[in-house]
Amino acid sequence: MPDGVNLSRRSLFRGRLSPTEPKVQLPWSVSWADFVADCTRCGDCLVACPEQILVKGDGGFPTVDFLRGECTFCTDCVTACQAPIFRPTTQAPWDYVAHIEAGCLASAQVFCQRCQDSCELQAIRFSPQLGRVPTPSVDSELCNGCGACVADCPVGSIRIGVRHGDAPTGSKR
Repeated sequence: MPDGVNLSRRSLFRGRLSPTEPKVQLPWSVSWADFVADCTRCGDCLVACPEQILVKGDGGFPTVDFLRGECTFCTDCVTACQAPIFRPTTQAPWDYVAHIEAGCLASAQVFCQRCQDSCELQAIRFSPQLGRVPTPSVDSELCNGCGACVADCPVGSIRIGVRHGDAPTGSKR
C-alpha cells in the first residue's frame, strides 16, 4: 500500500471513523483510544525495535506482528517515542497470553511440540494421553504473551490475545 494513501479518509468511506484496534498493541501502550489520539505515526518505535516485529497497521499506527518474531520486552519502542502513549515500564507490559486454536497438529494426531520448544518460560506444556499424541496447554500464569511460539507453529494455530476470555481478541482494558 503506498505511503501517500490517506487511510483515515478511506476508513471514513468504509463507515469507520477511527482505525481498527489491533489484536495486539505495543507493550506498555495506553488504551487504544488514547494511543490513537496521541500517536504521531512517526515510525520511531518501528525503527527502534531490535526484533523488527513492529509494523504499520491500520491508519499507519504501529502494531505487533508475531509472525516476524517475539517481543523481548526490551523497552526500546517506549524509549524511542516522544508521544505520551506508553505506561511506565515498571508495570506489566500487557495482559496477553498465547491461545492454541483447533488447527493444532496435535488435534489431528500429528506429533509436534515446536511451540513448547520455543517457549523460554515453559508456559506451553504437552500432556500425555493414552493412545493419542500429547496435547498442548498454556499456563496463563507463566505465559507473558511474548509471541515466540506464534512464528514457530508450522500450521499457524497459535494466536496471542487477552489473558481472560476464550477468544484472542483485541486489547480491551
